[in-house]
Amino acid sequence: MERKFNKQPKLHIKTGDTVKVLAGDDKGKSGKILSIDPTKRRAIVEGINMVTKHVKPTASNPQGGIEKREASLHISNLMLVDPKTGETTRTGRKEDEKGKLVRYSKKTGEVING
Repeated sequence: MERKFNKQPKLHIKTGDTVKVLAGDDKGKSGKILSIDPTKRRAIVEGINMVTKHVKPTASNPQGGIEKREASLHISNLMLVDPKTGETTRTGRKEDEKGKLVRYSKKTGEVING
């Protein structure tokens, strides 16, 4: 009997990275990643893909009402912005001197911290 392990998929972006949107209504805009759901391969980007939510009144929010918040985007529609050059870049993985895997920019070859 073969066992399947729930291994987290490796993603090209991380929380806190600045990304540019490649497709959708917000195409061309950029923002900072607030959170990532690796199992669904979706990310929430600050100020991107804003949707209107109807919020029920609660004890902490007795008024309730309508609020705008960010909805998730599929990570295939996001591309990392290189912090040094400010341009979009693909990423790769390589070992550093200590043998640890680090992300690097395919355009410049620079290591991406974070």
